[in-house]
Amino acid sequence: MERRPTGQNRTTGLLLGDRTGHDDRLRRFAAIWSRALHPTAETSLTRTEFENQLLPLAATLRDALHARVFDPGPATEVGTALVRAQCTDPEVLPLVLGVIDAYLVLYCPPGPAVSPEESRARCARLQHAVAAGFARALHERTVADQQAAARLARAEAEQALRSSEARFRAVFEGAAVGVGIADVDGRIMDVNDALIRMFGGLDRGVAGRNVGELVHPDDEPGVWGLYRELVRGDRDYYRIEKPYYRGDGSVLWTDMSVALLRDAAGRPQYQLALMEDITERRMLHERLRYEATHDALTGLPNRTLFFERLDRALETGAEDARFGLCYLDLDGFKAVNDSLGHAVGDRLLVAVAERLRSCVCGPGELVARLGGDEFVALTTGPAADTDATAVARRMLAALSGPVVVDGRELVVRASIGIVTGAAGESGAAEVLRSADITMYRAKAAGGNRYETADADSDARAIVRHSLTTRLPVALDNGEFFIEYQPLVRLDDGTVRGAEALVRWLHPVHGVLGPDQFIPLAESTGLIVPLGRWVLEQAARQARAWGGEQDGRGPLRVNVNLSPSQLRCPTLVADTVAVLDDAGLDASALCLEVTENALIGADEEELHTLRRLADLGVDIALDDFGTGYSNLSYLRRLPVSTLKLDRSFTRGMQQAPADPVDVKIVEGIVSLAHTLDLSVTVEGVETGIQAEHLRSLGCETAQGWYYARPGPPERLHTLSLADAAS
Repeated sequence: MERRPTGQNRTTGLLLGDRTGHDDRLRRFAAIWSRALHPTAETSLTRTEFENQLLPLAATLRDALHARVFDPGPATEVGTALVRAQCTDPEVLPLVLGVIDAYLVLYCPPGPAVSPEESRARCARLQHAVAAGFARALHERTVADQQAAARLARAEAEQALRSSEARFRAVFEGAAVGVGIADVDGRIMDVNDALIRMFGGLDRGVAGRNVGELVHPDDEPGVWGLYRELVRGDRDYYRIEKPYYRGDGSVLWTDMSVALLRDAAGRPQYQLALMEDITERRMLHERLRYEATHDALTGLPNRTLFFERLDRALETGAEDARFGLCYLDLDGFKAVNDSLGHAVGDRLLVAVAERLRSCVCGPGELVARLGGDEFVALTTGPAADTDATAVARRMLAALSGPVVVDGRELVVRASIGIVTGAAGESGAAEVLRSADITMYRAKAAGGNRYETADADSDARAIVRHSLTTRLPVALDNGEFFIEYQPLVRLDDGTVRGAEALVRWLHPVHGVLGPDQFIPLAESTGLIVPLGRWVLEQAARQARAWGGEQDGRGPLRVNVNLSPSQLRCPTLVADTVAVLDDAGLDASALCLEVTENALIGADEEELHTLRRLADLGVDIALDDFGTGYSNLSYLRRLPVSTLKLDRSFTRGMQQAPADPVDVKIVEGIVSLAHTLDLSVTVEGVETGIQAEHLRSLGCETAQGWYYARPGPPERLHTLSLADAAS
């Protein structure tokens, strides 16, 4: 009697018990499978013996279902093994697939590592693989039987024609496959009963007709060329899959072998055709093919079918062969899923698919769903360029009306990128990338529109992508450096401080200015660590410049603060830590925040600025005048300096100054001084401009007139390069 595991053996016993449980469940699955299949199997095995034969096949399915990296390939051999086990009755395959569908996951669940949805998806793919293996093995077995019968029929037919018509008739009439005889002119002379049954039981539908009349639209290219070679005597045999129309209009698919019979002198005399009805197998193949190439949710062609068609359209063909592709993405679809749920989102996609389906009507047009809320339309032919634009317009028009889902009216907007070109110029991946880039350009322009691809925009997008992916590595590799542009007092021309301007020494593109990478850093979140690095470097540099300047305070360093940094909860603590680490007084630091960043800023963001101002850090409102904030809003902001945008002072670069610009700047300076704010002007390029600004009361200025951004040791090297001279 087996002893129950105790003590240190208990874990081992539990593991053995778990494995035994798995084996029991596998055997129960095999038993259910055996009960379903044994009555239809042409085998002499008992049901228990048959069950034991099915057990390793069940284990194969279980192992494939449980595999960490799923591969349905082994299930193909399960279908092959069933045919070898004499499960060849036409009713067997539905029983095989039905048991797998109903009981495999139930008795052999893969465990928590695989979700229920993934389990069902794997089970479905295993059924497809079993069906494919079964169909292939059954076909091979039938072909072997057919070829054997063909060889026998041909040998006996030739012998009968030469010696004994009676012997030939016995083989002819008794053959399980359809047999037909025609002369070399194509006139059908005789058919057997099996062939008559294939064609619906009416021999006059076949006998007496000419082979050349039995054409079908789905005939393979070149089939009639093979036929002509055979009747000329250039070949003795060919084999094809060919469709025919039955008398009732339905389609009969046959696996047909045609042999040439010669007379004693070797001259072509007859054609002998052997036909197997493969209609059901063909229908199964087409159903599996449809499922593999069409989207389960919308019924539209999926990525697989779309790329097949796109690859075909891009192949080098006729000289005027062209293509057009529309890449469509719904605007704001994520908000529908997030707010109303994925079920509503799915129904919306179904409705959108129906509308888009109606937008393609030509023989060279196709609409497909790539996944999510992404759809594509393909046009081909000499007029594909204009056709693609027309399809894009029809798509936008079709989606212009609201979609009603569960009683809700949902407004649908879409952005479309159009790519057109000649066949053979580009690959599928390149075309789709260009369409994707162009679609996002339409989205960036406000959406609900289409844009047409151009090479320059694609190149800029590719560069942006390469810069974005390089940014994190660049910060780690020390590829950034800082240049400083002096801030000059207008009253005496002395240096008040400098603005820290970050640069990127890119290994491929050279030195890049902040306008080329700061927006990318902002969008990826890297602006926070990059901004802290700039603050650290600038603070250390300001401390290195030294202290008091003729009793007018220390040299000040200005550092730009992005909107993302402003929203960072550790901004104040980080700033204090940087100042302490550098040994820099807070009054030597000025943080510049753009006017657009503060438009609509909430109290929490303003509270952060107020805390920094309370510490003694100056706050400058950068690019003042470029936004549309209420001027009275300035009273709420904890700023000490307005940085006037250069667009307001260009009219002062030469004498006489533009009176409108003078009045605008005069008013801003007056307002700033009323609010106890100083004014700094950017973009000063001439001495005349500097004098105008000094006379209007502006305190400080920066620009190429004084110095271009440069290394910190050139802070006091002012060029006074007058652009007007």
